[in-house]
Amino acid sequence: MEKDLTIVGLGPGGIHSLSVGALDVLNGSSNLFIRTSKHPVVKELASRGIKFRTFDDLYEKYNDFDEVYTEIAEAVINATIAGPVVFAVPGHPLVGEESVLKILQRAQQLGISYEILPAMSFLDPVITALRLNLSAGVKLIDGLSFIDKKDNWSCRPDPLMPTLVMQVYNSMVASEVKLSLMDFYPDDHRIKVITAAGIAGQERIEDIPLFELDRLDWIDHLTCVYIPPYSESKALVSRFPLDRIMDIMEQLRGKNGCPWDREQTHISLKRYLVEETYEVLDAIDEGNMYKVCEELGDLLLQIAFHAQIASESGFFDINDVVEGISQKLVRRHPHVFGSTTVTNSGEVSVNWEKIKKGELAEKGEIRQSVLDGIPQNMPALMKADKIQRKAAKVGFDWPDYTGALDKVVEEINEIKEAVSQVDQIRIRDEIGDLLFAAVNLARLLEVNSEEALTAAVRKFKERFTTMETLAVQAHRELATMSLAELDSLWEEAKIRQRDKKT
Repeated sequence: MEKDLTIVGLGPGGIHSLSVGALDVLNGSSNLFIRTSKHPVVKELASRGIKFRTFDDLYEKYNDFDEVYTEIAEAVINATIAGPVVFAVPGHPLVGEESVLKILQRAQQLGISYEILPAMSFLDPVITALRLNLSAGVKLIDGLSFIDKKDNWSCRPDPLMPTLVMQVYNSMVASEVKLSLMDFYPDDHRIKVITAAGIAGQERIEDIPLFELDRLDWIDHLTCVYIPPYSESKALVSRFPLDRIMDIMEQLRGKNGCPWDREQTHISLKRYLVEETYEVLDAIDEGNMYKVCEELGDLLLQIAFHAQIASESGFFDINDVVEGISQKLVRRHPHVFGSTTVTNSGEVSVNWEKIKKGELAEKGEIRQSVLDGIPQNMPALMKADKIQRKAAKVGFDWPDYTGALDKVVEEINEIKEAVSQVDQIRIRDEIGDLLFAAVNLARLLEVNSEEALTAAVRKFKERFTTMETLAVQAHRELATMSLAELDSLWEEAKIRQRDKKT
């Protein structure tokens, strides 16, 4: 039974690559459409008197290939409604033929019957010409996807496996392919460019560095590019799902993206970076791993945001961020990735500081003081602890906690003296000294002062909210209670909190 639509593959080269059945269908069709005349077999069909219509004019009409293929699909389907149609495409109909996929989708929606006459795809002569062993697989990418970039995943290479980019039609497509691939491979990574594969007297192959791809003057509609695997660290960066979040960020910051996201800068995002960090810490303290996962994602978003903004200005991108920290981790762990030997974590810390000092020297950063390098925006308690630890490394420290404890008592007495003198400036200074001394005591007692104060604040909040609950149960309001009554509620809240823990 004759089908409404027959889709025929024209193979990769001359008429010899067509099957007898396909040639019979082409020769016998009174309503033959060919996607493009830019294929070696088309001239031979014309020389045999076979009549057909092509869609070459649409490539000049539209700037977007998706629009071209959509109109081709609609034209073929509309013609099919009026009578049987044969539609022919280069190579195999189901290999890199977006127009065929659109046609099949519409045919299924409209109940149009069809059949596909397969043919040798461009892959077969390319594999033969390049002597490729595909036992490890190959990533096949449409070169036109680098231009449209509507689905960034479709043009995302996996540098750890062989990659073949098809439909590198001209130098413009080659330029887009080159620029995109250079995000994943070194500029001088060797590639092979092949055109007219399998066509006697026309086949051409050239081995060149990636950066020269768009400099070739013989690229045409039969050109594809083979990229051998690249197993170095830059390639490893692009294997992971960071690509997806960066694709989303690029779209959010793009021309038709989100107004709020487009307005953000490194400065405007500072507060969110800090807030998300603390939300991660809260989730960790709660012990809720699902929430930890969610909050880490929110924190990662901030990193991706900053990387995208920097990328737009040409400074760096997310791959540079990951590559930089990867190199640093390897460099600062010579006892794991090198031949250095250590016996404990103390020796690790010593080596870490030596390596870090060498890195600073290489970058030309000279620190005048051992206290340099501490972030100015670090919370005060953390900064005090950091400064004290740096000073301790050169011997400026108490022998043990007793000296620090005496210093805390001394500072309390100085606060009393300042208060008695009603000297507000000195009071502020002495309270600062007390806090600094308390951090020192905590450090020598191996207590994290930031975490200790955070726990104290949390404990106070829990007790106070318990007081509010008790007051409501007594039909009272805290603001109307005497200090003695409040103190009684406080003690009750302490007991309940203690009982809850036990």
